[in-house]
Amino acid sequence: MKKEKVPPGQRVTKKFPILHVERPMVFNPETWRFKVTGKVDNPLELSWDEFLALPSHKITSDFHCVTGWSRLDNEWDGVLGKTIHEIAEVRESAKHVVMIAHSGYTSNTAIEAFLADDSILAYRWNGEELEQQHGGPLRSVISSIYAYKSVKWLIGLKFVEKDEPGFWEVRGYHNKADPWREERHTND
Repeated sequence: MKKEKVPPGQRVTKKFPILHVERPMVFNPETWRFKVTGKVDNPLELSWDEFLALPSHKITSDFHCVTGWSRLDNEWDGVLGKTIHEIAEVRESAKHVVMIAHSGYTSNTAIEAFLADDSILAYRWNGEELEQQHGGPLRSVISSIYAYKSVKWLIGLKFVEKDEPGFWEVRGYHNKADPWREERHTND
């Protein structure tokens, strides 16, 4: 039996809508830094060139927005979540990851979603550099959950023992954000 690609309550679009609440990042590859902190034995602070030198992967995944649109079969290039997890030597006590944007905007997710095969820190989309309006130079993409959990203009990760709800979660959006269960808001 073939698995459905579009969760309930979603409609397919060929476009890549632009939605964000923060000001886009002005990217300077000379000053940009990516930090990995928290419950890790090997904290990281990487320049753009150092980040690009990490093992890269290509995945194809669907992207589901909480507002009701889905874009299917996106091709992402970047660094897998599990690669960062391994390099930073994340401790077993870490159960969640907080993703941090340049502005301080955050989102949180369970470590299992971050380590899934469809979780990537992406710098390319469909063969092109990720555009600023879509979170370039770097955004997290965790395809198994709604896109508000995927942070644009990513500059860091913090691995934590206890959950730290992010921007949308403290405003009533569902903490787990499973599109197949339509976990859009906490009252759902």
